[in-house]
Amino acid sequence: MARAASFGEPEEIGTPRHPALITGAPKSIEQERHDRVRKYTILMAFRIPALIIAGIVYSEFQNGLIAIAILAVSVPLPWIAVLIANDRPPRRADEPSRYRPQSAHTEFGHEIEGPHETIDGSSG
Repeated sequence: MARAASFGEPEEIGTPRHPALITGAPKSIEQERHDRVRKYTILMAFRIPALIIAGIVYSEFQNGLIAIAILAVSVPLPWIAVLIANDRPPRRADEPSRYRPQSAHTEFGHEIEGPHETIDGSSG
């Protein structure tokens, strides 16, 4: 039976608060979505304070250059937040790589040479 950890002691693995991982399964789709939404929210939370700070800097110090610099930093934040939030989790070491550069240039084990007829499916 696992005992409760005191303050400052690490909790034992296998307790209800820290269950032991017994599978190599990836995170669920819901958990991945939750993590992406959290990243997006954290990044976008910096934009509104940046706009407010730019306004305060301009009104208090009458320095437009600093206010514009703060605004310039906050402008790409939505784009960066979307890129980071939509990024897939890192590929696991045991996950196979699907790209094979040889298959792009060879067919049936030999080099593809010269022009080839392409069938596009349209009747004409």
